Amino acid sequence: MSIVETLSPLQRRVKLSVNFEAIQKEVQAKLRSIAKTAKLPGFRPGKVPLKMIEASYGAQAQAEVLGDAVSKSFSDAVDEHKLRVAGQPSIERDETIVEEASAVPSSLGFIATFEVFPDIVLGELAALEVEKSDCPVGDAEIDKTIEILRKQRATWAVVERASQDGDRVTIDFKGTLDGVAFDGGSADDFPFTLGEGRMLTDFETGVRGKTPGQQTVFPVAFPADYGSENLAGKTAEFSVTIKKIEEPVLPVLDSEFAKQLGVPEGDLAKMRADVKTNLEREVSQRLRAQNKGKVMEALPSLASFELPAALVAQEQESLVERAKADLQQRGVDVSKVPVPAEAFKEQGEKRVRLGLIVAELVKANSLQAKPDQIRKQIEEFAQAYENPAEVVRHYFSDRNRLAEVEAMVVEQNVVDLIHAKAKVNTVAMSFDTLMQSGN
Repeated sequence: MSIVETLSPLQRRVKLSVNFEAIQKEVQAKLRSIAKTAKLPGFRPGKVPLKMIEASYGAQAQAEVLGDAVSKSFSDAVDEHKLRVAGQPSIERDETIVEEASAVPSSLGFIATFEVFPDIVLGELAALEVEKSDCPVGDAEIDKTIEILRKQRATWAVVERASQDGDRVTIDFKGTLDGVAFDGGSADDFPFTLGEGRMLTDFETGVRGKTPGQQTVFPVAFPADYGSENLAGKTAEFSVTIKKIEEPVLPVLDSEFAKQLGVPEGDLAKMRADVKTNLEREVSQRLRAQNKGKVMEALPSLASFELPAALVAQEQESLVERAKADLQQRGVDVSKVPVPAEAFKEQGEKRVRLGLIVAELVKANSLQAKPDQIRKQIEEFAQAYENPAEVVRHYFSDRNRLAEVEAMVVEQNVVDLIHAKAKVNTVAMSFDTLMQSGN
């Protein structure tokens, strides 16, 4: 029977023992198995002498067999004491066991140091206060969405007047910094739409109100956090020639427009109903994301407990890898840009704490995802696609995709529980704010 020592509220230590004779027998069996197919110069497969196999593969076989034996011994100790291990244990040889130089040890000793999950006592859900956003979909929201759809299908007509917001302006431009041209600062026949915020504010101001054929020079201040270090916080001068100004021509709201939106018969009432259905789905998804975020922000106040350092370290490493991947996508050489794990310690601690509380809520309230919930969520996803049945098959054909949906359903079950039992303050969110929220 193993004895577990308590080193701290979460840290434990246990001594392990593995039978040396059994290890040696298993190693020999493994070497004989290797010998059946091993290839060494001068010998046919399966004909290599066992001593040569042992010389070549003995250390590897010994390490693998010993590693498996120690892992099993640790697993048995964990099961015996009903421990919930957090992270990977640190295992070292037990140096307190001293054998005579000439003696063959009957067993090998090891010490495993590890952490366990904390005991989490949740507070009363009724005392928790959360904010819940609401955004009804009415005629005004439908009209606004249809107008956006018209703008997306606009054609452009050349005009001979001063440029204004909403116009597409085609220009030649050249930028200089202290009189010297810089990379990316020049282009010919460059089109952009005024008022969309694609260009810097000073640049749009310099172009707005100008007429076709007009040439102009104006300063542009680059923000301090601009992506290019050579330009960040500096002011450049741009020389611009207005080549062409076009104004948008929106399609007429008629049966032809309805057909463009996928209503074969061109029925405007049917088109409007479809827009409403799609809009309600989009609004529902965004509200769900908003409200889940509010619940997750409130949950850490439900319990106070020490965090397993191993879990925090794992989360930090995961955040570091994500940061590196993001930098690589932006073209940054991560080998030259250090991404210290310490920078993500606070975020890692928050994520671990939240994850443990959510897990406790799920266990205490039986909030595991049910098969019908998973299918319903997948079918909801599928409605946004042209062939819903194919999308459903796509999800159910892959365990990883199903696991992602299952996690989403579990989180939503937690949100629904909190909304049902906590003090909920419902606030109205405007349609424009919701649609610009980025969720």
